[in-house]
Amino acid sequence: MSLRKQTPSDFLKQIIGRPVVVKLNSGVDYRGVLACLDGYMNIAIEQTEEYVNGQLKNKYGDAFLRGNNGKMYILSKPHLHVVFQNFRKKL
Repeated sequence: MSLRKQTPSDFLKQIIGRPVVVKLNSGVDYRGVLACLDGYMNIAIEQTEEYVNGQLKNKYGDAFLRGNNGKMYILSKPHLHVVFQNFRKKL
């Protein structure tokens, strides 16, 4: 079985319209549906929820996150269980 190599751009195109979690360097998480992004990693999210320290703080209809917010991790829902499993192993 051969696996097709995928560029980051290909991956991001595939998850548009899917639930994502965007983790900023500040520790704030934004969860919602990925609407679009550009080459500068500016991200538009719909049905956005803001989480601080794991607790829901605000709900927004749409949110725009600038790509210069430090480190950004975009996680699509199918990949979240892997991240959480790896996190638990470190505890």
